[in-house]
Amino acid sequence: MYPVSEDAIGVAGALLALKASSARIYQFNLDKYVLPALGSFRLCDLNKAAIQHALLNFKGEGYSGSTIHSIRVTLAKVLRTAVEQGYLESNSAHGIQIGDRASNKRRVSLEPAQIQTLLTKLPEPCRTIVLTAVLTGMRIGEILALKWARLDFLRGNIEVSETFSNGQFGTPKTRSSRRVIPMSSVLREELESHRRGSAHTAPEDPLFCTNKGTPLSPKNLYNRALAPTCDSLGFPRVSWHAFRHASATLIGELGESIKTAQAILGHSDIETTLNTYMHVIPDSQRRAVERVAGVLFPDVPKFASGAHNPNKVN
Repeated sequence: MYPVSEDAIGVAGALLALKASSARIYQFNLDKYVLPALGSFRLCDLNKAAIQHALLNFKGEGYSGSTIHSIRVTLAKVLRTAVEQGYLESNSAHGIQIGDRASNKRRVSLEPAQIQTLLTKLPEPCRTIVLTAVLTGMRIGEILALKWARLDFLRGNIEVSETFSNGQFGTPKTRSSRRVIPMSSVLREELESHRRGSAHTAPEDPLFCTNKGTPLSPKNLYNRALAPTCDSLGFPRVSWHAFRHASATLIGELGESIKTAQAILGHSDIETTLNTYMHVIPDSQRRAVERVAGVLFPDVPKFASGAHNPNKVN
């Protein structure tokens, strides 16, 4: 019949090519997990029992629930393509329970006071990027993809419509990731100051770019600015995503609704009841970002780009 290692991977090719970031994840899972465990099966023999057995083996080897979930999703997408193209009648990866999806890795984060200190030591433009991440909850790829045309200083809004990853612009992670985020007064002042000090301010220029006008590399920013500054302060090295998590945590601790947090962060996985019976009130989003800014900057300090003459990081 059709071995998983040949035909199923072939029919999955079109699926994997749809989005580069997703393709890399699926291809990694296929090569590292799916094919070694199930590649000898014919498609017609790949039933729920075989898949469940393979996933249980991964669990027994110590893999986290989130990793096993990712493996199952990858296999489900491959089999869905096989069903769509007539190789199978049903998708055997659907409906399989994998238990706890929590990661085994401890989340490293910073307290609000540590973030405040970090912002006084970071060089530009890393400082403004971190500030933007904390005060909007945006992903690093969304921030680095921002162009001046997407900022409305009059209304105080940021339109999220692109992402930047591995040197390429792309569409946002999900449909919910396309959103408009209100700027707090602190952030609006900071971004206006950043624009006054930038040599690239045309509508289609990135907010944060190299001397040549190209988007900055998150890896370079991390290695050259964020990580060394954390080290110098004796803070744990945090990922870019830690600032998004900090923003979400502050929104929740300030008592704003889950639905407001969902709208700001661009999440799509809130419970159906929340999506059905709760509605976003734009004023609540603006109140939320202002309150987060108020916690971090109660005195509204001036972070003018020339205040501490930081070195630029490209």
